[in-house]
Amino acid sequence: KPLFLVENGLGARDEIDANGEINDDYRISYLREHIKAMGDAIEDGIPVIGYTSWGCIDLVSASTGEMSKRYGFVYVDRDDAGQGTLARKRKKSFWWYKKVIASNGEDLA
Repeated sequence: KPLFLVENGLGARDEIDANGEINDDYRISYLREHIKAMGDAIEDGIPVIGYTSWGCIDLVSASTGEMSKRYGFVYVDRDDAGQGTLARKRKKSFWWYKKVIASNGEDLA
């Protein structure tokens, strides 16, 4: 039967550095290894027909109402108390994943 992988992602407490960037290399590494494994499965004959990451943008946890554990490629300025500007900022993983999509998973560097 065909396999469609969904909601693959890593929740982490992303921090904005002194330059205003979110360098979430841990998320990139996590996703890279999972996408590589998916490629290996395809080579082994598993009919993988699709893949989606957990979420493209940080979101409020449905179970806890927390915002501090983040999953997205886009940071949202909001804290667990609901405070913040709601401004969005692309994380390093955004640019990496954009490249992965454009290469159909061939470029994981």
